[in-house]
Amino acid sequence: MKTLVLIRHAKSSWEHDITDLKRPLSKRGVNDAALLSKSLDSLQYIPDAIFSSPANRALSTCKIFMNNLNYPEQILSIEEQLYDFGGNRVLRFIKNLDDVYDQVILFGHNHAFTELTNTLGNQSLDNLPTSGFVMIEFDVDSWKKIKKGHTKMIRKPKDLK
Repeated sequence: MKTLVLIRHAKSSWEHDITDLKRPLSKRGVNDAALLSKSLDSLQYIPDAIFSSPANRALSTCKIFMNNLNYPEQILSIEEQLYDFGGNRVLRFIKNLDDVYDQVILFGHNHAFTELTNTLGNQSLDNLPTSGFVMIEFDVDSWKKIKKGHTKMIRKPKDLK
């Protein structure tokens, strides 16, 4: 069994004249990421590995989740392939994951994560909002074999307000 969690970065700020990669989180983004991450504590989900896009907003979201869920820093890797907005690079990344990992969390971007949720899961979404969380389970023993899985959970910040 393989379990994939997709978390879209929290709401970013457009106040600064900086590159897309460096864009920080907005105050609302920080609050939503904290709210959502704390709500997941009851799942007691322990990932084998966490991978984040190098974009500041994705990595900042990742660190909020890791801190609130007490995940160790050693399981985090920053991956260029996750700085993808279409989904093809992310899907290739997932299918090439090491099979020693059964439970993985990815922090990244839309439209890639909405597309992957709809392609890999069995529930359809119009849009995965910022700080949105999706958990999909696959009844396979290798990431290369994933096709259509079971969407176990979709959680959005507005569900908690």
